[in-house]
Amino acid sequence: MVVSARTGTGKGTGLAPAPAPGGPAAVPARTPQGCGAQVRPAGGQRPAPSGGQSRDPRAAPAGGNGGTEPPVWGRGRRGLPSEEVPWWRQGAGCREPRREPRVCRRGIINVASSTNLLTDSKNVQLVLDPSLQLLSRKQRKLIRQNPGILHSVSSGLQTAIKECKWQFRNRRWNCPTSQGPNIFGKIVNRGCRETAFIFAITSAGVTHSVARSCSEGSIESCTCDYRRRGPGGPDWHWGGCSDNIDFGRLFGREFVDSSEKGRDLRFLMNLHNNEAGRMTVFSEMRQECKCHGMSGSCTVRTCWMRLPTFRAVGDVLKDRFDGASRVIYGNKGSNRASRVELHHLEPENPAHKPPSPHDLVYFEKSPNFCTYSGKMGTAGTAGRFCNSSSPGLDGCELLCCGRGYRTRTQRVTERCNCTFHWCCHVSCLNCTNTQVLHECL
Repeated sequence: MVVSARTGTGKGTGLAPAPAPGGPAAVPARTPQGCGAQVRPAGGQRPAPSGGQSRDPRAAPAGGNGGTEPPVWGRGRRGLPSEEVPWWRQGAGCREPRREPRVCRRGIINVASSTNLLTDSKNVQLVLDPSLQLLSRKQRKLIRQNPGILHSVSSGLQTAIKECKWQFRNRRWNCPTSQGPNIFGKIVNRGCRETAFIFAITSAGVTHSVARSCSEGSIESCTCDYRRRGPGGPDWHWGGCSDNIDFGRLFGREFVDSSEKGRDLRFLMNLHNNEAGRMTVFSEMRQECKCHGMSGSCTVRTCWMRLPTFRAVGDVLKDRFDGASRVIYGNKGSNRASRVELHHLEPENPAHKPPSPHDLVYFEKSPNFCTYSGKMGTAGTAGRFCNSSSPGLDGCELLCCGRGYRTRTQRVTERCNCTFHWCCHVSCLNCTNTQVLHECL
């Protein structure tokens, strides 16, 4: 998955400012049928008629938590059984209820739930613009069924972009992004190593963020993973709040992979790399323990499973990027016995072993990132800063592709020699240094 949610066109992030408070109200759809997302009241309960209490037998008593457990991922591919589906989710249209009027919106966000609103750095509420049609119907349904998860998905994608830029900061391709509708550019439409890394890191970002949000209580439909237990000891036991990696992987597979269509080589490659990103997050989980006892005696330890830092995930995926496998489209035949594995990936070199679920795969050579190409979507390395004394990929010889570089100096003033004075003042000096910069031609 890429940040553009890839519905086949790779358009933008879909973030648009929400209507300002006090502004014009949204116009309800004119036709009562086929309006898409329905709006349920905040808190997940049916609104009580004026002057009385709710007549819904499933409504929570005063001060309660709803009386019923929130829907948990894993009861079925479509969520709750039909007899457990709340009244606000039954039906596909916007039928008029008997007493309480309802507004029908075509957006993907349940506007009655504030946990599905995003806030940018300027404290402006953002919602996904339904007119861009970036998310598929299944993705919109998953967001509606899991209140609070939209912010987690957005945070995971932003973390993946930052990690991609950091891992490739010294490469000819430095994971460039733009503010336009296509975040990563035309590279996502190719089948090279860089494309494989983008799909893997974004899929890992969503899985990592969702799993962590479950243990933090930010998503209503999941919680800590209390099932993940290890072998106990004579003086310690499992009782901590483990990150819910199972929910993260399931949601990531349903949400990210649903935007891939077709049965060609590119489809198989994208699905494989998406799963490789999720598997990396899962395999890098580590056990953590906390001691309990008098004077730090550690007579009892409580242990749990914790997600790795995303930097650790990025380092592993970067190593697998360097050792990615080139594959071709395989076809085992048309008999029924092999129909499940009819289409698969095979190594281009028959002497090589098939790629494992953890490996990244690609099927075409990477473009030349040295020069600008509008057709290929490469920005080139002209104007990039390099290290004249490094023989590696960040060196001027390799990064500038043999075109040479220019050297210039600049004076930089920074705060230095800071001292803390009790209480409470910090005084610093201004230090001016001369830096030598090398810029590719």
